[in-house]
Amino acid sequence: MFPLAFVGEGKRVILKYFAGGHGIFRKLVDMGLNPGSEIFVVRNQMAGPLIISVKGGQIALGRGIAMKIYVEVKE
Repeated sequence: MFPLAFVGEGKRVILKYFAGGHGIFRKLVDMGLNPGSEIFVVRNQMAGPLIISVKGGQIALGRGIAMKIYVEVKE
């Protein structure tokens, strides 16, 4: 497992867990990110937000948040 921030564009991963407190957990769940969710990385460049697709919608995440979301490569 590794942080979402390290996943390349065009890759599909499965969300495993969040590192952080209850506040970040609640915020991410409210956005539709739950453990077990499939995430498609739309954009991940060295600068700017990470853009992901989850459940048919797109979400922009800052790098700090993306470092707290741990994922596993989808087989």
